[in-house]
Amino acid sequence: MNFKDNFLSKIGLAIVLVLLTSAAFSQATRAKQFNTRRGNVAIKGYDPVNYFTQNKAVKGSSKITHTHQGITYRFSSTQNRDLFKQNPAKYEPVYGGWCAYAMGLDKPSKVDINPRTFKIIKGKLYLFYNKLGTNTLKLWNKDESNLKGKADKNWKKFYR
Repeated sequence: MNFKDNFLSKIGLAIVLVLLTSAAFSQATRAKQFNTRRGNVAIKGYDPVNYFTQNKAVKGSSKITHTHQGITYRFSSTQNRDLFKQNPAKYEPVYGGWCAYAMGLDKPSKVDINPRTFKIIKGKLYLFYNKLGTNTLKLWNKDESNLKGKADKNWKKFYR
């Protein structure tokens, strides 16, 4: 191997290492910005596909999982897992799985959710806080258009 080939080989290896490090860093960053539990489990272990196929929240199994960009999802069936694998963006919750209502406020914040309190809007999954007598889905429904517009802008401040 001559000097030129050796040099180009080392440059290629360096580029690959930078890309792999960057991808790992972005996945770790993404996992920190999303509403997850230990092991980076999303939606408190609920099956993201079930919201769309049956319009209800169903707990996923710890035995049927898929990790997408650092976030682990649980599924109630292998069929749902396979659907998710084909198009994760279709099934992932908006705003990283944080409360959509809280994200749409003038002073947005990352507020935990109740996975049984949700709404599908234009093919996207929105999750809401519902505890201690406060159901933010009801508040969201009173001013959805305004809150959604603000939440879309606000999420960009949280997620880079």
